[in-house]
Amino acid sequence: MSALTMERKTLTTSVFFAAVVLFVSCVRQGECQTSPPPPTPCSTYKNCDTCVPHAKCLWCFTTNNCTEYPVSWLLPPASVCKLSQARWGVCWLNFEALIITMAVLGGTILISITVCCCCCCCCKKRRSRPDRDEERFARRREEIKQRAEERKVERMARHDEIRRKYGLLGDSDHPYSKFENE
Repeated sequence: MSALTMERKTLTTSVFFAAVVLFVSCVRQGECQTSPPPPTPCSTYKNCDTCVPHAKCLWCFTTNNCTEYPVSWLLPPASVCKLSQARWGVCWLNFEALIITMAVLGGTILISITVCCCCCCCCKKRRSRPDRDEERFARRREEIKQRAEERKVERMARHDEIRRKYGLLGDSDHPYSKFENE
């Protein structure tokens, strides 16, 4: 046989072997996959410590049984269990105290957010005031500068008038100008 024929046979055998391995692995995965076991009903739990870790279960101390949490209601109705006797999540905290605690925490968070928003708004108003104050001070500074310039011009005019009066400007038509030239 030629080398080309041997390569083709080897390649064909390799492809066939890879296909068989892939097929067997897929079939095995299908065999290994099992459906999850059905969930355990809450009524099988006999004490609070085994009942409340499951979010779907509610323990009632008046009847000492574990029942499904009535998901159609936000709070379990009194026909299922009184709120003071119901336990959900942990055994040491009754449902009534849990609700009160959550309400207080929620109210505190809402009040904190409201106060923060009000403080932010007030800070913005305070920040805008200095802008107005700065504008007012800038206008006053400009007015003061203008008045100072006007006074300076008036002062220069008076000094020039005094210089002209005493012939210190360099005018040649003044009678005392001849003394400066000598």
